[in-house]
Amino acid sequence: MKKLWRNARLATLADPSGWGLIKAGAIVTEGERLHWVGQASALPAGLQVDEEHDLEGALVTPGLVDCHTHLVYGGQRAAEFELRLQGASYEQIARAGGGIRSTVSATRGATDGELYQAALGRAHALMAEGVTTVEIKSGYGLSLEHEVRCLRIARLLAHLLPLQVRTTCLSAHALPPEFEGRPDDYIAAVCEWLPVLHGQGLVDAVDVFCENIAFSLAQTRQVFEAAQRLGLPVKLHAEQLSDQGGAQLAAEFGALSCDHLEHLSAAGVQAMARAGTVAVLLPGAYYFLRETRLPPIAALRTASVPIAIATDHNPGSSPGLSPLLMLSMACTLFRLTPEEALRGMTVNGARALGLRDRGSLLAGQRADFAVWQVEHPNELAYWFGRNPCSRVIHGGQERHPTLPDDAPR
Repeated sequence: MKKLWRNARLATLADPSGWGLIKAGAIVTEGERLHWVGQASALPAGLQVDEEHDLEGALVTPGLVDCHTHLVYGGQRAAEFELRLQGASYEQIARAGGGIRSTVSATRGATDGELYQAALGRAHALMAEGVTTVEIKSGYGLSLEHEVRCLRIARLLAHLLPLQVRTTCLSAHALPPEFEGRPDDYIAAVCEWLPVLHGQGLVDAVDVFCENIAFSLAQTRQVFEAAQRLGLPVKLHAEQLSDQGGAQLAAEFGALSCDHLEHLSAAGVQAMARAGTVAVLLPGAYYFLRETRLPPIAALRTASVPIAIATDHNPGSSPGLSPLLMLSMACTLFRLTPEEALRGMTVNGARALGLRDRGSLLAGQRADFAVWQVEHPNELAYWFGRNPCSRVIHGGQERHPTLPDDAPR
């Protein structure tokens, strides 16, 4: 079915730089793909469409891609927020048994229905602000049984919602209590789980938290080698609290992305540039943890490393669910331009997930786009505290998510 979406201002992001603005634009979709994008005055002669939609002069951008989230978990950690305000560091809380381990306990104790309902609400919040593709990491189960549960719920969201979901196995997120003092044994277990998870169709990529409070370079390499044997791409939580050299290791494996990167070294930047690895910056975590060391933005630009932006939604270090706020923070905290920020949550966000069929408005791409009640795309990073997204088109259809009767409760 062909549809014409007319009377729109388009920010296509079709070229390597610039907004790609078309002031009097139109879009033709055919099925789930963009069939034609351009000036309305240049619409193909004799074009026949099945439906026509007047966008009334609104701005249209590609659908947003949130390439780093942890949407499936139980409980919350507001008490730790208070502790940090009183002077405790993220590392101190983690070493005292709080942090990720407390969420693991809450996740293991929750029913499938409770986990699903909580994740559903979070997904709806992202979708309301123009997100059409999201990555969801595991990492709060930390046993085969509970990692399977979390990844299945992420897959269920993709099945029941008008939302593309990519799943990432982050079993190497923290050391669970039953493996206390035995990190090598735990990493060996994770490597044994990967073929099981992959065999059940639950994993699109593999991630590791490489940090002095998490896993070493050698342990990270073990997980990456296990992923490589299965043909799974890798990603890395790298250089968030210290420089572990994780970015260089990830680049050696052709990683899709390295994420956080506040302590990224010059050698790490160059390794990522050579490998084509995307730098995923997470301003929500930087803000919430009150970090002071900025990622090396200038060095990343100079080396032409693609920069993506994501919410990093999680209960401990980035509980925000507003992609638009992340665009604003990327500009105010990291000094990105509004164009860089939006490109980071469209073109480069898709690239960080290994997806080349979305993120810009070009013929042949997925027909995922968002309609905004603003004059110019720079306003998406300018305004905060309100949502100007009026419509979201996913796979060529304007879809309104509902909860099916057979969804877990």
